[in-house]
Amino acid sequence: MNRFVLYLSALLMVFAASCTKLDEGIDIVQTEQKQKTKFDILVTRDGQVVSKERTGIMTKAGVDSGDMNATMDEDIPFGLIGIDFEHNRLLVDNARVDSDMQGYSTYFDWYSWGNAGKVNISAYYPYVNDVTYGEGYENYAIPYSVNETEAGPLVSKTVERAIEDLDRIPLVFQHITNDIGYKICDITPDKNLQGLIHLRKVTAANVASAGVFENDVKNGNGYWRKQGYYRKVVIFEGDELVGVGSENEKFIGFHTLEDHLADSHRYYSVPDAIATDKQYVEAVFDIDDFKLNHFSYEPIKNQVRKYMLYGLLPDNVFEYGKQYTFHIGLDLSGVYREITFAPAVADWETTIYENNDDF
Repeated sequence: MNRFVLYLSALLMVFAASCTKLDEGIDIVQTEQKQKTKFDILVTRDGQVVSKERTGIMTKAGVDSGDMNATMDEDIPFGLIGIDFEHNRLLVDNARVDSDMQGYSTYFDWYSWGNAGKVNISAYYPYVNDVTYGEGYENYAIPYSVNETEAGPLVSKTVERAIEDLDRIPLVFQHITNDIGYKICDITPDKNLQGLIHLRKVTAANVASAGVFENDVKNGNGYWRKQGYYRKVVIFEGDELVGVGSENEKFIGFHTLEDHLADSHRYYSVPDAIATDKQYVEAVFDIDDFKLNHFSYEPIKNQVRKYMLYGLLPDNVFEYGKQYTFHIGLDLSGVYREITFAPAVADWETTIYENNDDF
């Protein structure tokens, strides 16, 4: 009897151990069904792929210096959305995708997707926590704060993939904000009045720096809404002599005037409508002493001029994904008056890089 009990107990122990191994086996199988996916990242100026160049772990569009500015910081994660339009299901809910030495990658829990045959992948950069979805998951809203805006927000083209083909996914990103900068020169026609201007400070006021971007996954476009957090951006502080003539025009940097766009101070802004008396740039400059018509003029310090943006762009609207470089031309022709000194500022030219060649 005792032998039977002992034998039965041994069988039960073996059976229990087998069940444990079976349960562990199921867990292992489920874990292995999580698909590791790597991403080929391509950042373009306008969402169009022209050529590729491999640089480190990042893939960039094109080979010229302008394209090389269109990049992602691989230390910053991006967000990922996956939708099964056939069954109206959200498969990937704002997954955070980080990068390591081998590039961006994540895991898809595709075994839980049931009968999903294809998934539509959309990505945005940088990652935020609170993405919300529209009806049928056809679009999603990304709330960007000023910190995310300063990173240079991007969205990707939607990619459709079969669930058995998720080992590597190409993502083509494009800019959705505006990149804004300035150039300056002295355009005074009278040679006796040229070369007298020292730039001291430049600020941009009421720069829209936060907002919500509605990304249309199904149709591959989007738009900004609820622009907000209007801030002042200090573009330049220093003491730089302004060059004479358009041939000596320079980009405005943090503390110097620069020959190249890449060395200048540019900032991202959320596209916004330009209103009367709202968005403007303010310049502070000094004028050296000079002689004119037998009169001597003392140096003049801290002249302040405000230049409104209203009326400079078509329909008074910044178009998202575009780069804008405003040209400031300073003209001191009004100095002929003996008693008062009122420097005039020429009308701005506005260069809109329609193809974002320098983005």
